[in-house]
Amino acid sequence: MNASVEAAAPNILLNVNGIEVIYNHVILVLKGVSLCVPEGKVVALLGANGAGKTTTLRAVSNLLKAERGDVTKGNIDYRGERIERLTPADLVKRGVVQVMEGRHCFAHLTIEENLLTGAYTRNISRGELNASLDKVYQYFPRLKQRRGSQSGYTSGGEQQMTAIGRALMANPNMILLDEPSMGLAPQIVEEIFEIVRDLNQREGVSFLLAEQNTNIALRYADYGYILENGRVMMDGAAKALAENEDVKEFYLGVSSGERKSFRDNKFYRRRKRWLA
Repeated sequence: MNASVEAAAPNILLNVNGIEVIYNHVILVLKGVSLCVPEGKVVALLGANGAGKTTTLRAVSNLLKAERGDVTKGNIDYRGERIERLTPADLVKRGVVQVMEGRHCFAHLTIEENLLTGAYTRNISRGELNASLDKVYQYFPRLKQRRGSQSGYTSGGEQQMTAIGRALMANPNMILLDEPSMGLAPQIVEEIFEIVRDLNQREGVSFLLAEQNTNIALRYADYGYILENGRVMMDGAAKALAENEDVKEFYLGVSSGERKSFRDNKFYRRRKRWLA
């Protein structure tokens, strides 16, 4: 657990401690990944495609089995409880919900029917269900306008909003959000992240979000971890990471000095793998 995070926010909601993940019994994907999410915070998991971000989220939500993956070392705690052996449904009941990469919706169902499936694990009255729907529509007024539309015929942004709204219907304490900006126009991406901020600040929902768009993720997150080849190579407060020269050059595409040669880049990439 990172000491600086713990000191700043002692109420740790999620603690991932030195996990290794192997697919098909032979492919080592995560190599000792550790991170934590303080209660009420937004934590970004950053890195290029294939760095291990999605695998980390699936390890937390226990969706690895469907991909023939296993956590072989380390442990994952949620509110101090080991959760590696819990089912995804058990985790949803405890308040941990994942929004999958790719805006997974039931294409043949309407937007509202999709949203209602998110409350499936909750034993609530019709009045409480309607109140939850109203809350989702407050955050996503566009969904209210198109509530009767078949999800398969809505835009990418509307499908992403539906997926997040469906997660919100489960009344979560934590949402694992996988690549929310993928395939969306910049304006829609801004809108999605503004809603994430509102949910965090107004509802107290904590977020662990995996995102390739480092620039926007660091603008909205409190803390960030950068993964490379299945390892955490750097972590820190989001503002500090955004101002770090190495992060600027290699993840934000900004250089404050002369353009470095390819040889310098190779040297830095070797050096970066030992940052911890």
